[in-house]
Amino acid sequence: MTTTTISHYRQQRPAPHAVPDGERVFGLPLENGPLAPATARHQARPVLAAWGLTEDQIYDTLLIISELVTNAVTHALPPVVLHLHATADHSSRVQVHVSDGGPQKAPDTWAATRPADEHGRGGMIITALADQAGADLDTDGLIDHWADLGAA
Repeated sequence: MTTTTISHYRQQRPAPHAVPDGERVFGLPLENGPLAPATARHQARPVLAAWGLTEDQIYDTLLIISELVTNAVTHALPPVVLHLHATADHSSRVQVHVSDGGPQKAPDTWAATRPADEHGRGGMIITALADQAGADLDTDGLIDHWADLGAA
């Protein structure tokens, strides 16, 4: 059975795409603002629990979601969209993707006014928790930042 969950939050729903049998996906367009990380965590938690992840796996996944979404709303242009993908084999592997519109020319956000010691740890957190992480340019010209978390 294929489980596709798309939740929309004040923005248009993303276009549906083919999902292999048994795969589980979740998509969530986010406002490009300081509430986006909390919204992403709040919406993703019950989905991850329904997919059978342990509390430790959920915690790690939510932390990566928070870091990727924070980076997107701090440094990139809209749109910001969270996508989660779990494999069909129920191995508890989860892929977190956060797409954004690419770098802002001159960041004018609340984060730009924060002291330097409050920045720069997100990449280390993602590297420590994820099996793999990276960024790709997708076919729509959006930048897709991703992390792959394996079974605990």
